Amino acid sequence: MAFFQVENISLRGIAAAVPKFEISNMDYDYLSEQERKLLIKTTGIEKRRAVKDTGVTTADLCQASAEKLLNQLSINREDIQVVVFVSQTPDYFLPASSIILQNKLGLPKTCIAFDIDLGCSGYVYGLSVVSTLMNQAKLKKGLLLVGDISTDGTPIEDKSVYPLFGDGGTATLLEYDESAEKMTFSLQSDGSGYEAIIVREGAKRKPYTKESFDLVDIGNGIKRAPRNLELNGLDVFNFSVTEVPKNISDFFQKTGTSAESYDYFVMHQANMIMNETIRKKLKFPPEKIPYSLSKFGNTSSASIPLTIVSELRNKVSSPSSLLLSGFGVGLSWGTVSLKTKGLVCPELIEM
Repeated sequence: MAFFQVENISLRGIAAAVPKFEISNMDYDYLSEQERKLLIKTTGIEKRRAVKDTGVTTADLCQASAEKLLNQLSINREDIQVVVFVSQTPDYFLPASSIILQNKLGLPKTCIAFDIDLGCSGYVYGLSVVSTLMNQAKLKKGLLLVGDISTDGTPIEDKSVYPLFGDGGTATLLEYDESAEKMTFSLQSDGSGYEAIIVREGAKRKPYTKESFDLVDIGNGIKRAPRNLELNGLDVFNFSVTEVPKNISDFFQKTGTSAESYDYFVMHQANMIMNETIRKKLKFPPEKIPYSLSKFGNTSSASIPLTIVSELRNKVSSPSSLLLSGFGVGLSWGTVSLKTKGLVCPELIEM
């Protein structure tokens, strides 16, 4: 694993935005009422937010989050020296969404801007990249913009993925601060499992054809097109409940910490059974585990910061010790511990 620490960088604030349009899994007619109840019980996902046909993109949600955060903190935008956009659903294949957002947010032309193509582990990986760059170059302030529009690739006919995913975008402001506590990271990847979560067609390996949009009967009441998200639930479950606890147990050993050392353990919001299995393996008490699953579902890379804003915004304004864990598509996973002091989290934005 890549285990390292970053000094001199603090988190000033986190903002999050979700679409107004709400989908209830109790209304999902592809399942019987009994199946819907079982789905909600096992996944923990009652409702989700979707951009639907509004034309809103991940970048739009992140921009709204950044605007809210910068305005509430009264940040001089000339001080923002790096902006990184982490998403699997950019506005365009090219140019990078981060560069477009640099202009839309009124950031200076001296600002570094680039995208990172990551999903469920994206927030932890993004924090590692931005904080390391800021520390090494002594950059004043940085923006980490993280989110995904996952509902676009999940057809209603695919009951294996459609009820799981929601849309969201977030913004995190980081600041160079020589008095800040160290952030400690542990990052891992395993490309041998890349087919566990995949969109097979639409990029250079398998470009779109007219058949890419045709629904195919997979069996067991599941229909999807080659351009749609495909998820092997059993492989993802086995990976998550094996590798994530191992990563964090090794993290505990290397840092001399335990579940008792942290005020909150914020996991990627995958599903309730998976997350609770991880929690129990690591012996975290339930009161230290915030969940946003019931309201927003699995929001991919946005799930950790969205959960902080949704569930902890009035708690992390006090000094808090956080352990964050992202895991999923890639396969890719990572852990970070950090301490916050006066973290500002504006109210959730709906748009």
